Amino acid sequence: MSAHRRSLVRRLVATSAIWILIALVAVALALTTLFRQSVLRTLDDRLTAVVANIVATSEPVENGAVLPSRPPPDPRYERIFSGRYWQINRLEEDAVGSVVGNSRSVWDEPVPVRPRVERRVINNFGQPIVYNAHGPDRQPLRVVAQAIELPGEGGRILVLAAEDRRPADAEVRRFAIISIGIFLVFGIVLAAGVILQVRVGLSPVFRMRDAVADVREGRSRRVEGDFPVELQPLGDELNSLLDHSREVVERARTHVGNLAHALKTPIAVLMNETANDDSESARLVRRQTETMSRQVDHHLRRARAAAHAKAIGAQCSVGDVVEDIARTLGKIYARQEKAISAEGHQGLSFRGERQDLEEMVGNLADNACKWASRRATIRCGVEDEANFFLIVEDDGPGMSQEQREQALQRGVRLDEEAPGTGLGLSIVVELARIYGGELELGDSPAGGLAAKLILPGRF
Repeated sequence: MSAHRRSLVRRLVATSAIWILIALVAVALALTTLFRQSVLRTLDDRLTAVVANIVATSEPVENGAVLPSRPPPDPRYERIFSGRYWQINRLEEDAVGSVVGNSRSVWDEPVPVRPRVERRVINNFGQPIVYNAHGPDRQPLRVVAQAIELPGEGGRILVLAAEDRRPADAEVRRFAIISIGIFLVFGIVLAAGVILQVRVGLSPVFRMRDAVADVREGRSRRVEGDFPVELQPLGDELNSLLDHSREVVERARTHVGNLAHALKTPIAVLMNETANDDSESARLVRRQTETMSRQVDHHLRRARAAAHAKAIGAQCSVGDVVEDIARTLGKIYARQEKAISAEGHQGLSFRGERQDLEEMVGNLADNACKWASRRATIRCGVEDEANFFLIVEDDGPGMSQEQREQALQRGVRLDEEAPGTGLGLSIVVELARIYGGELELGDSPAGGLAAKLILPGRF
């Protein structure tokens, strides 16, 4: 799984951002709802006052009409389709009847009273009823209606006062837009604060991560730093683990050395005892003893490498190893008029033990010089962000694909006349695998064999 998906910082920031978003949206909706209710309440109060004025001053006039003696003074009630209306309907027993009075603004399009409103008016006789409707000009209206009974022969009437809702709705929308802008800025500020808080709060964790990386890369032997009380026990445990790892490696080295001495001495005695004996049994003992010696060397080398590979923080300079091997082999093969050169190794470090790198590079370089016609080359470079490559080439006869596969098998020798045990390349393969690397065989541009070794490194 990729690092960003498992990032603690991303998880904390994302969780906080989600909660901040939910909280801000909830607060914005609540404030907008409260403001809308406040605007409608103000509108309802104004319409209720108009209804109360009409109710207090309404009286029957000629032709069965009912009109207020003091109509609302607002001139918009006299302007056609102005958005402010009042109206008086005759109230029958179970329904709202005809219009018996209205403002000039209504003109010939009365304010509608739906059946559901009729039932509410009748069931709540004498109480103001608020509802929404469409006005004479099809604009949305806020309406306050109240049913009353006039004294004398006036009878029961329904008084309506209505006002266009669009200005109120526009005011609510403006408030919502402004609120969204304010809360958006507020949310960005809060998000930045959360990111800063997380980065500051987790900075000791980052410092510990860097300290552990320094140990892994070989820049430090212990996890050093001033950590909070919550992390200091972890740092102490890591340092204890590092100390224990070094002790285990040292014990493994000691045991390997003791085993080498314990086995090699009896083997040397057997070889010396049969050195001057040409009998069949003596030759058999010598062959088996040589095989035992090779196997002991091989497995001791492998055990030592495995112990070294587990040592945290081990590293060495690739350049020093390559130059030492090239200089040594150059002197050895100078009598055969063969040369070996090294290039591109500056600034590279191997994340492992020096003797293991010497073992791998030495085997490859020795093979290259052994089979080269006149020249062998060691080239180094960066393979990827975690590994480097080391290519050993020669201008010799090279190998076929089948021979390359055979050469990597332990103990296989393609030329019995050449000196060696046949374990060189297999040892390189096993050492490389222990460190998480690999060995590849290919063709050299010079015509011979190219052995490419990929190993973990630091640049």
